[in-house]
Amino acid sequence: MLFQSTSSPPCLCGSFNSLIKFVTAEVIIIKMLRHSRWAILTVLIVIVLTIALVFKLTNSGTQSGSLFSSGELSINPSKVTVRKGPGLDYSKVKVTKTFQSQILQKRNGWLKVRLANNKTAWVPSWQAENTVAKTAATKLSNATIVIDAGHGGNDSGALYDESETSSYYMEKNYTLKLAKLVAKELRARGARVILTRDNDRYVDLKSRPETAESIHADAFISFHFDSSPYANEGTGVTTYYYHKGNNSKKLASAINSQFNNLPLRNNGVDFSDFLVLRDNTRPAILCEMGYINTDQDFKQITSSTYRTKVAKDIVNGLDKYFKEVN
Repeated sequence: MLFQSTSSPPCLCGSFNSLIKFVTAEVIIIKMLRHSRWAILTVLIVIVLTIALVFKLTNSGTQSGSLFSSGELSINPSKVTVRKGPGLDYSKVKVTKTFQSQILQKRNGWLKVRLANNKTAWVPSWQAENTVAKTAATKLSNATIVIDAGHGGNDSGALYDESETSSYYMEKNYTLKLAKLVAKELRARGARVILTRDNDRYVDLKSRPETAESIHADAFISFHFDSSPYANEGTGVTTYYYHKGNNSKKLASAINSQFNNLPLRNNGVDFSDFLVLRDNTRPAILCEMGYINTDQDFKQITSSTYRTKVAKDIVNGLDKYFKEVN
């Protein structure tokens, strides 16, 4: 185990009891001084001190919702890659010696740490698991799933109209919205989710399947929105796979079977030679969730109701998949 928690969040019960006693004592004082000109000042002091104490108690030991907020990492650079940001597309930071650091922040499976030179960097939490043989998930709640929002940054993806320059009409905007929504639904079901990007930035195409490879993901799902040569020519959703022998086709079928009740036509499952699927030995699919340059499809793509329905279908499809392969 490369990462080890050395402490646990403090119990706040005693502190809150003390706080209650403190406030009660001050209320008594206020009653005694209610005829005094100092009563107002006393009230103000009570309010300020109470707010300050509650803030300190509720924030002690936690930063950015980290599961390891009060723990300390021992980072061996020969086994853990240190990067400038929380993603495989960020450049590496040269570290020559093992060092200790408190965890400053957690984001999508990456941990922010402080280096010996007092600068900050990020390390992937999942590399700790590489020292132990990882068995395939038997159900959704113990699965590790990579969600890939297609395009990003200077890669806009397909457009509703070639003459439009607003991100509102760009594919990259809606792949990210959908990816985040699916991640939220999956995490609510107990799954461990890694996003290849969580904001509008460019991510190298090769690094996307590499993420799934490096953490031995149980499933990889890439989201896109299709486009036809001419506007309003194509419609519907399609689920693609590349490999047959690693359960990718089974994953595609299980998830696509949930799309029959969407307001867009289900075009079924098909084979395609996409790099994120071809270079991926993990069960991997790519979902084209509508044609962005078709009016009726674009109306759905921009609808939060539609994306919510898709997210729930994805989760149900994954649940079905894990039950079928185990």
